Amino acid sequence: MLICWACSQVETLAKKGYDRDEGNKEGCHLGKIKILIADDHAVVREGTRQILEQEPDLNVVAEAGDGEEAVRLAGNFKPDVAIIDIAMPGVDGIEATKQIKALYPSVAVLILTAYDDDQFVFSLLEAGAAGYLLKSIRGRELIDAVRAVYAGESVLHPSIARKVLNRFVPAPGKLARQGPAEVLSEREMDVLKAAARGLSNQDIADKLCLSVRTVQAHLGHIFNKLEVSSRTEAVVRALKEGWVTLDDVR
Repeated sequence: MLICWACSQVETLAKKGYDRDEGNKEGCHLGKIKILIADDHAVVREGTRQILEQEPDLNVVAEAGDGEEAVRLAGNFKPDVAIIDIAMPGVDGIEATKQIKALYPSVAVLILTAYDDDQFVFSLLEAGAAGYLLKSIRGRELIDAVRAVYAGESVLHPSIARKVLNRFVPAPGKLARQGPAEVLSEREMDVLKAAARGLSNQDIADKLCLSVRTVQAHLGHIFNKLEVSSRTEAVVRALKEGWVTLDDVR
């Protein structure tokens, strides 16, 4: 089971379902989700392609065997989602993610790897990866994760989510360095806390009596104010500042 952002109550994306009109891209229902796969093992790329292309809304447009090729193909094919491994020859997955997010910020990067080392996890989340999955996941979970990051959500493997919470939740009694009211509006904090609980854009809209488009606008404002590019980064920042507590993500 995957955690959509990092809530301690695990909710599978399959249970939550997926509304393609909810995505953060105009007219996403008119075409397929374009995917780039980057892994130095051809058999992994082939297997991943076969899993994804069983779905009518997913289309693998390019494959890369190393990070340098992944960055080049991202520019050539403009994928919606890039599935990237960490250990690749030459330019590794961390550097490839940094370059792709710098050059093509609209591409949602989904890490799919066998490594869960802290240095990799936090380097990639800081680089702007929207999701971090381990290769032990099942095919259905990968499919759901691709749809989730395309819709602007963040997906973490449970063990990765625990690392994030353990690292960034402030010690009891520690005061926030800066009050949230000094940075975000009250409504933006409501949206951020709902995102921290793993709610989808539609769920947040229903909870706060807003339209999905308004929720997307609030998330965009939050990202800009916090200078981040994903839900994961936004929630990590809120945890570090003490604006969000463990009770908020349960």
